[in-house]
Amino acid sequence: MAISINRAKLVGSSVLASTIRGWRGTNASRTVQQPAMLPELFDREGCAHCRFVREALTELNLDVRIVPVPLGGTRFSQRLMDISGSDQVPYLVDPNTGTKLGGSDAIIQYLFKQYSDRIMPEQLKATPANVIKSRLATTVRGSHGLDADSSKPATQDMTLYSFESSPYSRPVRERLCELEIPYKLVNIGKQQRADIGPSNFRLHLGEYKPLPNTKRSAFLAEHGNVQVPYLIDPNTGQDLFESADILKYLNENYKI
Repeated sequence: MAISINRAKLVGSSVLASTIRGWRGTNASRTVQQPAMLPELFDREGCAHCRFVREALTELNLDVRIVPVPLGGTRFSQRLMDISGSDQVPYLVDPNTGTKLGGSDAIIQYLFKQYSDRIMPEQLKATPANVIKSRLATTVRGSHGLDADSSKPATQDMTLYSFESSPYSRPVRERLCELEIPYKLVNIGKQQRADIGPSNFRLHLGEYKPLPNTKRSAFLAEHGNVQVPYLIDPNTGQDLFESADILKYLNENYKI
C-alpha cells in the first residue's frame, strides 16, 4: 500500500509540474530533421532555465546528448568550466555548426532559427512569469533533479526515450541527473491527435498508427507500442519500460 501511495504522489506531482508549465514540451514538429551529429546540452533537470531548453528540444523534435551537471556534482563540472569558462547551465555545444551558447534564451533562439527557421515562442522565453512557473514546477517535484547523489559512473552513455512534459519520464530524467549519468535523449513528442493519451488509452478509435517514417513509427515497429520512458543501458544490456522499474534499476546498479 505504501508503495502505491508513493507512486501516486510521484506521478501526481509530475502531472502538476507539467500542468504548471502549460504542458509545453508535449507536441513535436513534423518537419524538423535531426542533424548529422548529436548536439550536447549541459543540463540540470530541476533548473528553471534548463527546462525551457528541453521543452524547445521536444517541440523541435530534436535529440541531444544530455550531460548532467547537478549542484554539488563533480563528474562533468570541470569539463563545462573548460568549455564555457563558467559553471552555469544550460549550455549548448552543437558540433554541426561549431556553435557554443549559454543561457536559455540564446540557446532557444539559436535552435529555432537553425533547425526550423522560426522565431522562438513567447512561452519559452525566460520572462519573469515563465521563470516563476518553471521554478514552481521544480518546487512541486520536491526539488528533485537539482542536487548530486553519490553514484558509480556509467562507461557508455545510456539512451532515454522521452518527451519533456511526460509525467512518467520526468522522475527518470531527475534521477539520471542526480546520479550524473549522461544519456542520449530521444524526443518522441506527440505529432498528431492520435498520439494523445497514454499508450493503453489513446484518444483515438481504431488501430493506433503514428505518422509514417518518424521516430514514433520506428519505435512502434520495434516494440509493438509507443510508451515512454524507455531506457537502454549498453553497460549492462538492460532495456526497460516503466518509470518505477527504471528508477529501481538505476538505484540498484548506480547509486553508491
